[in-house]
Amino acid sequence: MTRLLQAMAGAEHGGAEAFFERLAIALQKAGIDQHVLIRQNARRAAHLRAAGVSVTELPFGGPLDLTTHYGFRRAITQFKPSHVLTWMNRASKFCPRGNFVQVGRLGGYYDLKYYRRCQHLIGNTADIRNWIVDQGWPADHAHYVPNFVAETRAAAVTRKTFSTPGGVPVILALGRLHPNKAFDTLINALAQVPEAYLWIAGDGPLLGELERQAARLGVISRTRFLGWREDVAALFAAADLFVCPSRHEPLGNVVIEAWAQAKPVVAAAAEGPSQLIFDGENGLLCPIDDAEAMAASINRALADPELSARLASTGHAAYQSQFTEAAVVERYLTFFQQVSR
Repeated sequence: MTRLLQAMAGAEHGGAEAFFERLAIALQKAGIDQHVLIRQNARRAAHLRAAGVSVTELPFGGPLDLTTHYGFRRAITQFKPSHVLTWMNRASKFCPRGNFVQVGRLGGYYDLKYYRRCQHLIGNTADIRNWIVDQGWPADHAHYVPNFVAETRAAAVTRKTFSTPGGVPVILALGRLHPNKAFDTLINALAQVPEAYLWIAGDGPLLGELERQAARLGVISRTRFLGWREDVAALFAAADLFVCPSRHEPLGNVVIEAWAQAKPVVAAAAEGPSQLIFDGENGLLCPIDDAEAMAASINRALADPELSARLASTGHAAYQSQFTEAAVVERYLTFFQQVSR
């Protein structure tokens, strides 16, 4: 019988952190006996406990953080897990050895020195799994298990909320305001997309710089910086098109979110989106950091309702076949059974 201890030392916001919460709650609903260790975070702890998940909060600080070392060992002694699933570098490094199967979960191309104690590694894309093997990890101990996103729909947020007129196209983008997300390229593209309004949901260190860029280009009146949002489904419902401009995006989880909401997608051909999207079938791909090509793809989708509807429908079918909660939870349950001691 699987007894699962999960450890996540992530930040307040982020794609991996959000998926950790979804997976822990989904596994709880599926009947898995589990306990989770998280970096101290009152909101995350309350959210997980409300779903019935047993939680211990630890500092997950630097190498000399004895509180986390002792707390991790105590949780293992008391809970006696059959499997420990550690998320990313810090949690994997803190995990002690023991009579359990340690599985490291990677959402990017991380340095494998942090995973030396792991018996198995999971990559959340096929490319990450193959990269793990290319680094010398045994192929039969490297696995691909994708993420899932919720298909929950919501009523569209009122455009007046963000001072956006009716009758104009709305482009939605999600993510941290960080150089990897290339919102600068998207703002450059917006200057070549007449009438459309751009909603960027996310926060981060580049907010002021991006606002100044939009002002210089004369598109600040059509650009809305929404901050971090919890009502993503309502934003999707109000949008006409989703754009993922990232210059570095290992998974492209936001593409799957758009597919789940049956929205057409334009994306730069970063690692994750280029594995998910077949250009012209379930989305439109353009070269990384090419604002002109991105604008052309956006204009193409907005000008052709039939194309947009087909991209949305095909993307939603891909979501239903591979990335639903039921499909991914079943893969995790099967995986834990296969790698038991």
